[in-house]
Amino acid sequence: MTSFAVIVASLAGYVVLLLGVGRLAARRPSNALFFTARREAAWYTVWPAMITAAMSGITLLSVPGSVAEDGFSYLQMVAGFTVGQLLLAFWLLPLFYRLRLTSLYEYLYQRFGLGSQRTGAWFFVLSKVAASALKLYIVSTTLQLLLFERLGVPFWGNVLLCTVVVWGYTLRGGVRSVLLTDWLKTLLILASAGVSIVALMQALGWSLGEGWLAIRQSPMSQLFFFEDATSDRYFWKMFLAGVVLLLAMTGLDQDMMQRNLSCRSLRDAQRTILLTALCQAVLIALMLVLGLLLYAYAERFGVELPERSDNLFARVALDAAMPLVVGVLFVVGFAAAGFSSVGASLTALTTSFSVDIMQGKRLEESRLSHLRIGVHTALALLLFVVVLPIGYWADESAINLIYRIAGYTYGPILGMFLFGLWSRWQVRDRWVWLPAVVAPLLAALLQYVAKSCWQVEIGFELLLYNALFVMVGMWLLRQRKATA
Repeated sequence: MTSFAVIVASLAGYVVLLLGVGRLAARRPSNALFFTARREAAWYTVWPAMITAAMSGITLLSVPGSVAEDGFSYLQMVAGFTVGQLLLAFWLLPLFYRLRLTSLYEYLYQRFGLGSQRTGAWFFVLSKVAASALKLYIVSTTLQLLLFERLGVPFWGNVLLCTVVVWGYTLRGGVRSVLLTDWLKTLLILASAGVSIVALMQALGWSLGEGWLAIRQSPMSQLFFFEDATSDRYFWKMFLAGVVLLLAMTGLDQDMMQRNLSCRSLRDAQRTILLTALCQAVLIALMLVLGLLLYAYAERFGVELPERSDNLFARVALDAAMPLVVGVLFVVGFAAAGFSSVGASLTALTTSFSVDIMQGKRLEESRLSHLRIGVHTALALLLFVVVLPIGYWADESAINLIYRIAGYTYGPILGMFLFGLWSRWQVRDRWVWLPAVVAPLLAALLQYVAKSCWQVEIGFELLLYNALFVMVGMWLLRQRKATA
């Protein structure tokens, strides 16, 4: 059997396993199972799933590929992520558990009203559809280049197949399916990164000590950037952006928090968050080391660097000189990461749209089930439609593009939550959509003016400016009577 046939057979086997796990997770299906796994998940089942919950196939490609341009600067943001995890565990989680939320944006309803809840949910849907479509695009494009092109499958057929797989394994199991497949994703990502690092070290002829010395001496391993405060890699910019992005993209993201809200108790959820923070920092550091080794291998053996840095890992992993196990683990791990991430996003989108926008919790169980299945299917079709033209805009590191999109779409959500948590003011609820729409436009204008007039790069911290504009707008909409 050829190496190509082995890779195709391995990927097919994983898809069968994925659908089997989805079927297993869907035993005794119900809306509570889909939305919160009936709040029965033990912390030791959620924690391993959460390690790579924020990682998709994009992470597996973009983080190693970004090393040539950004060095190890991403770890500056990871330090901010860690602080954000602490705030999430001891500030936001107690509130969410006390209110027993199914969707995070129910908080906005309780605090301000239905208009605020729907505004927050619509911005979540917008941001998550964009990010999920980009993730699905990267998965489909990479699999097209590696496999489906040789099999004669057109790109649209590849996208449709990936969409059907994601839809199929999450349709009834929901969050429980996500938790089980996240376990598989974590194991495969760790195996892919670990085996690749060992194989690259052996190919380069480096011992552990020699490899460590080469990494320390490489200009690509620069970690801290304090020299230029106008650069978007400046330490304090990335650190602060990491704190804010973690709170917005995890703490206020239905996709991420749906796993934590499935825990049996607040204490279990907090334990999960803290263990996740530690393990994620280690894993991202390994991914950056992997990236440096990939560039060293390409330079040593004359591997042509791809036009997009995101494709470097794939090119080296499938190089004829590399062991077959590296290529198999890369393809299967990459597909696992992509399918799991998009599946979790689709589940969260279904939850938020059904509960927040359609107010499904007011319906009886059977009608809510029909609504949920219809929404789930419609959103899967929407992702399929959005993916096809997205390549025209995916012209930079995909993980950077996701964070840039988040700077605009998560800002209003963050601003609304912070205004609710830090003030006692009520607002004119039906007009909250106005500052939420205007704020990203003002943030984009500020970013343009700062760069063109003052030569200051506003990077990932754009999210914070966006949120501040929303808070100012809500303050202008405040009512005389504050909450008690």
